[in-house]
Parts: sequence; C-alpha cells; structure tokens
Amino acid sequence: MALAALLVVALVGLWLGGRAFLSYRGIERVDLADVLDPVEGDYVNWLLVGSDSREGFDPDVGPGGTSTVEGRRSDTIILLRSGPDGAAMMSIPRDLWVTYPVSGAQGRINGAYAVGPAALVRTVRSALEVPVNHYVEIGFASFGGLVDAIGGVTVDFPHPAGDPASGLQVGQSGPVVLDGRQALAYVRSRNYTEFIDGAFVKDPTADLGRNLRQQAFLRSALSQLGSERNPFALVDALGALSEGVVLDDTASFFELVGLARKLSSGSPLTVTLPTRPTQIDGAAVLLLAQPEADEVLAGFR
Repeated sequence: MALAALLVVALVGLWLGGRAFLSYRGIERVDLADVLDPVEGDYVNWLLVGSDSREGFDPDVGPGGTSTVEGRRSDTIILLRSGPDGAAMMSIPRDLWVTYPVSGAQGRINGAYAVGPAALVRTVRSALEVPVNHYVEIGFASFGGLVDAIGGVTVDFPHPAGDPASGLQVGQSGPVVLDGRQALAYVRSRNYTEFIDGAFVKDPTADLGRNLRQQAFLRSALSQLGSERNPFALVDALGALSEGVVLDDTASFFELVGLARKLSSGSPLTVTLPTRPTQIDGAAVLLLAQPEADEVLAGFR
C-alpha cells in the first residue's frame, strides 16, 4: 500500500514537472544575446516590461473594449535586481527623455520599445548606465490568467477607488483581493480616483502615481507567486504566463525557478528613480534628477 502511494506521488510529481517544463518551452523567445550583459557573480538585473501591444486591445477604451491600436506600446518598464541580500525593483517612467544609442536621436524611452526589445535594452543600459542580464515581457492578455491562477492578489486600498476608463471599481478601503480582471484594471488605471471624505479625488501625480501602484502590485504578486506552495497552482500560473510572455533566449528554466525562490523569501524593495518634469519641443517629459538619480542607480550597477 505504501509503495503504491509513493508511486502515485512520484507519477504526479513527474507529471507536474513535465507540464511546468513544457509551459516553459512554450514561452516565446527573443534573441538578445548580443545586447544583454552576461551574468557575473550573484547579482542579476531583470528588465520587466508590461506590454499592451495586443491587437484589438486598447487601454483607453475600457474593459472588454477593442480598437485598431497599431504598433508596440509598453505600459510598464521595471528593473528588478536580485541578489544574495534580496531583491529591489525600480520603475522607469515611460516619458523619461533619453538618447537612443544606435541612432543618436532623442525621445521618450517608450519610443525605444516601439522599435523592439533589443532597442529598449540598449537604451536602458546606455541611459541609466546599468547592466541588463535578462528580459521578460508580459502581455496584458496573459496577466489576468496569471492572477486568477494564484487565487487573486491582495492590494491594500487606503480609500475606495475607481477608474471608469480602465474598469476599476473598488467600493471599500483596506485589503482587497483582486481577480484577474480587476487587477488588470488597477495596474492600467490612468485616471485613478479615490473617494475621500465624501468627495471624489483624482490622483494628481499621473504616471508617477501609476508607477508606484504598479510597483506595489507587482511586488505583492511576485511575493505571492514565489510563496505559493500548491504545485497545481504554480503550474497553472506558468501555463498562463506562457501564453503571453516573451523571454530572452539566454534565460534558463532554473534561473526562473531561482528568481521565484528568491522572491518567496521576502517582498522586493521598492525604489523610486528621481526625475524632474520639463518641456522639450512643447512635449511634457521627464529628465533624471541628478545627483539623486545616480545615487539610486548605484544600487543597480
């Protein structure tokens, strides 16, 4: 009887491991070996990109809406550093004004992503003078499936909040478990409005406030995913990711497992990249605020 039970456990383990590896093998890969920095030592920088470049899916139309959006668009750019002393994440504003290293032209960093992952990696390395060891792009089409696979993600709301454009609607304050649909509405909200003391108050910080919310959400989601002990949920989460993830072709299965284990030991530290607003050719953009920016970036170099 005991032998039969052990055999069942072994077979289930093999089946789960096989499903996980097949899901990993199903992830779309992009050749970035020529632009990524090789991993040296115990520290690894992951460039995480949340992409809304999905055909017929416009972030400004609302939940379930469609449009004829063309081209590549990044909604979130985050640098995640993992090492022996933990992990830290830093949002890179889409409106950061940079010089594109190949052409020498200037523009928003989001313009580099519009060209492709290689151009974005080169620009991040050049503009911030940080190494980039791996690249992960998560399409919003798979984002909801990931959240649902791990049973939702908890977000602490100081006040009831909503955004009709993204579909966010939270009628209470305190910890709220968001399902995939509401999680997507939360991280994409550009008109985040809270109900405070009987009045609706729109977040005045615009993209900077959205970046902080995205960081807090991603920190919670990654920590929850890393601490998940249900192997079936983990396999389902990996399966959901494999449908909408682009991964550099140098990242191995065991590196992803190692990153998950690192994140399970504690939530990543949230770091803010110091910037200052300005106008260039009539457009509102952001510049690095020095010397404060270099002091922060030193932790990622």
